[in-house]
Amino acid sequence: MALDHPQPAAAALSLRYGAQQTDGVLWNDTIAALLGHRSVRAYLPDALPPGTVETLVAAAQSAATSSNLQLWSVVAVADLAKRARLAELAGGQKHIAQAPVILLWIADLARAHLLAADAGESVEGLDYLESFTVAAIDAALAAQNAVVAAESLGLGTVYIGALRNQPEAVAQVIDLPPRAAVVFGLVVGHPDPALPAAVKPRLPREAILHHDSYRLGSQRAPIAAYDETARAFQAAQGQDVVGWRALVLGRVRSAGSLNGRDRLKQALRALGFLLR
Repeated sequence: MALDHPQPAAAALSLRYGAQQTDGVLWNDTIAALLGHRSVRAYLPDALPPGTVETLVAAAQSAATSSNLQLWSVVAVADLAKRARLAELAGGQKHIAQAPVILLWIADLARAHLLAADAGESVEGLDYLESFTVAAIDAALAAQNAVVAAESLGLGTVYIGALRNQPEAVAQVIDLPPRAAVVFGLVVGHPDPALPAAVKPRLPREAILHHDSYRLGSQRAPIAAYDETARAFQAAQGQDVVGWRALVLGRVRSAGSLNGRDRLKQALRALGFLLR
């Protein structure tokens, strides 16, 4: 592993941090691929090569899982009518119907409940927030492995958190049993070369990385610098130039800004999660 392979590392860091942070990092092909990640929202309708979904799931199942409980599942939705319905439930995100498949990642306590029922055992432990949290984290870890695998195959991806806007309706689309809920979707497909996605800059490392103790007040300066970086990126992409702070404040301002997810606890309980 090389330290700061000068040209590609500096270029990748410049894109990821908006030209503000190009100091040395360890460098190899895997790190290059990770730093080059981008969310793709324009796809060709072409089908995925045979074996692609199976490959992504194999990569996903190779992720860490808490205590090997494997409390997650995934539903690959290729049916156009179902994808169109999911796009509607996610607030009209057309790329869900445009790409050939969306993977729905499920916090799945139903399988453990089935095992307990067959064994005549108690399932009290499934009723606690910890069990749902483990299932959701496991699903996220697995999905990120799938993203890395997909990008290594030249495919594009984008996460769809808006499926949590209406969890009960999403569950109906794929016939989920009680104690199972879609925590997010992942669109997978061939990026449309006519509409290439850009690498979106992230917060400066000084706002994220802490050594030995967390520091809050010292984040103001790097956040202010990042706000300008975000404005420049938004302008270059033809987006509304509002910066980053305005995005955060807009999302946390009220329950209504959560787009229906303010009732997530109620929805999860309706789907069989007691969340004690």
